[in-house]
Amino acid sequence: MTALVIFDNDGVLVDSERLANTILAELLTEAGLPYTFEEAVRDFMGGSMVSMRQKTEAQLGRPLPADLEDRYHQRLFDGFAHLQAVDGVGAVLDHLDATGTPYCLASSGTHQRIHTALTAVGFWDRFEGRIFSSEDVEHGKPAPDLFLYAASSLGTKPADCVVVEDSPLGVAAANAAGMTVFGYAAMTDPAKLASADAIFHQMSALPALIGAA
Repeated sequence: MTALVIFDNDGVLVDSERLANTILAELLTEAGLPYTFEEAVRDFMGGSMVSMRQKTEAQLGRPLPADLEDRYHQRLFDGFAHLQAVDGVGAVLDHLDATGTPYCLASSGTHQRIHTALTAVGFWDRFEGRIFSSEDVEHGKPAPDLFLYAASSLGTKPADCVVVEDSPLGVAAANAAGMTVFGYAAMTDPAKLASADAIFHQMSALPALIGAA
């Protein structure tokens, strides 16, 4: 029986991936490393800004502008004024509340980003006190550290956790943590989530998957 459901944030709870990767591609292009939206999704979706900087500076051969992350978050938070929850995920949370199934959030985003996004869509009260960021661990996704930290903090064994992810990095992290993982393929090529225990395309399918885990 599932003892804890761990949700990713961007693309799973809040519909922010398109905005976030568009902004990131624009900023990298401005910095002299041409990137398209599709390439940003391919290379960075699900990862932290720390890992993004490491990868792109290796490609660029020089440091990115020191204020790139600040400008990224400013543009992102401005866009969050129109942020929406992922379609159907509110009903999933209602179902988990009704069945007494604990859940939490574990995201590569900063705590500020998570707070801003959840507040914008009205989910902050549903997750407050059960929010974990890559800022809390030494190694972000695809390392298992973040998911293991969330499970340990809430007194749950990894084998009793279900992770809901939409990125290959997140699926890899859940696999490395020894957790069941369901891949949400709304915006992601299902082939890139192939190592998930199950792949789903509509949030309405998630409660049954969790129930059968």
